[in-house]
Amino acid sequence: MQGGSKGRVVKIDPSHPDSGPFQNAVRQALGVIQSGGMVAFPTETFYGLGVDPFNPSAVERLFEVKGREPGRPILLVVDDIKRLEDLVKAIPEEARSLIRKFWPGPLTLLFESASHVTSALTGGTGKIGIRIPSHPVALQLLRSVGRPLTATSANPSGQPGSTTAETVAETLGPKLDLILDGGATPGGPGSTIVDATLHPPRLVRDGRVPFRDILGSLGLSSTEDHEW
Repeated sequence: MQGGSKGRVVKIDPSHPDSGPFQNAVRQALGVIQSGGMVAFPTETFYGLGVDPFNPSAVERLFEVKGREPGRPILLVVDDIKRLEDLVKAIPEEARSLIRKFWPGPLTLLFESASHVTSALTGGTGKIGIRIPSHPVALQLLRSVGRPLTATSANPSGQPGSTTAETVAETLGPKLDLILDGGATPGGPGSTIVDATLHPPRLVRDGRVPFRDILGSLGLSSTEDHEW
């Protein structure tokens, strides 16, 4: 573990985060989250910032750390569909098809948020973006915490996403409680964001999963006259 002006950095095996010498890293991250703190962790695209989404002060601090304007949504990650069901009003059948095909993975789906989900996370839209990540460290952290986490990219708003713990430490280190160093992440496009509350689903942001593949999995074509 490293300390100093760039915050605490703890190494963790990106493939086997629950292996013996690295179990303490997850325990440290769990303690930080439970105490209202903030952890940077690797995902299948970039490093993300994790806080307890049901802790208002932690969510407020997340906006401050990123320099993110209020009113912009914050996506969540979960480790299984049961936790998803607790966050949304309903899971449309088309969304279930996309979940079966693309989760775990870099596809974020928008759902009508449950009443207890704070508007700070939805940006006042009434919709919440959620995915199950495929990175082993992210999944192990979620299983240990036992609840959803935020996963907005670990970089100041308006700047490129971070693909290494070193970059996270350089840009945000002093503001974070813990950085789980799981090595370099792939980078490139972020997660594709699709609004699953509409029929057919609507592309909100291009990303890792091509939208044509998403439509194709539902038997739709991007050339069809969708009423968007």
